[in-house]
Amino acid sequence: MTGDPHPDPAPDPVPDPMPDPMPDPAPHPVPDPTPDPVPDPAPGEAAAEPTPPAEPRAAGVATEPAAEGAPAAEELEAREPAASAAGEANAPDEQPAPPGRRRRRDPVAAALIGVLTLLLGFAFAVQVRVTDTDQALTGAREEDLVRILDELEAEEERLRGQLADQRAALRDLNDSDSRADAALEAAREQADALAILNGTVAAEGPGLLMTVRDPEGEVRVADVLGAIQELRGAGAETMQVDGIRIGVSSAVTGQPGALRIDDQPITSPYEIVVIGSPQDLETAMNIPGGVVDSINRRGGAVVIAQSDRVLVDALRPLETPQYAEPDN
Repeated sequence: MTGDPHPDPAPDPVPDPMPDPMPDPAPHPVPDPTPDPVPDPAPGEAAAEPTPPAEPRAAGVATEPAAEGAPAAEELEAREPAASAAGEANAPDEQPAPPGRRRRRDPVAAALIGVLTLLLGFAFAVQVRVTDTDQALTGAREEDLVRILDELEAEEERLRGQLADQRAALRDLNDSDSRADAALEAAREQADALAILNGTVAAEGPGLLMTVRDPEGEVRVADVLGAIQELRGAGAETMQVDGIRIGVSSAVTGQPGALRIDDQPITSPYEIVVIGSPQDLETAMNIPGGVVDSINRRGGAVVIAQSDRVLVDALRPLETPQYAEPDN
């Protein structure tokens, strides 16, 4: 078999064309910047190197040209002030808090802070003192501990002695107050009794109402004075005759039908009000040969009525002794 001594070389393989890129799933169509595939090279020419694929883009993000993006940014910046103005117009009016209320709260807060600070400082000082004392006792020698214990016992004894003295002084004061109160009460009762006897205060109690009638005007000074003495002897504590209080220095003067007590006139019928035991007083008036018999013999009459309560309200002025003085 004959052949060509120089056979034709085999033709170069033709590269497969690159597939079309996948479409972008963006919601809006965006021009694909991927270049068109390179056409097949002619025979005898070297195959062109394929173009590297474009970088992947995020799904749903549309890439727009810079020329179109600049106006959109300016439009957003113009919309933001309008939206802010609309929000401020729709927001409710807010009134600022009155300054006076803040001023009232500030002193309270400052006071609370100051109190808390003082309490914290006091607690810290006490804790430090206790800690220092404990540390000092822990590191002390046995002789020092014995000395401290002796000092504490001596201090305790001294305080107990002071407490006993204070209690004794308190008892003395209580006893003195009790004695003073008792003496004051006794002096008050004595003053009241003397005032009743002297006729400087009104008095009430059981007694007699005695009326002496003298139609003939024959009752004498001795008859009235005898009645006063008999009543006193029977236990009368105080009395009055025709509204005149009878005292220690009372004097009966005048003539029958014109009698006077302490230089004040009295007229028939003579009314005698006396405080004392009603039965004893009436018995003293009715003894044979006594006041009632004497007045009856002179043509007069005596009416006696016992009572559970009679009032002696006539008063005498307090007489100041001219010569007598208390014996110290």
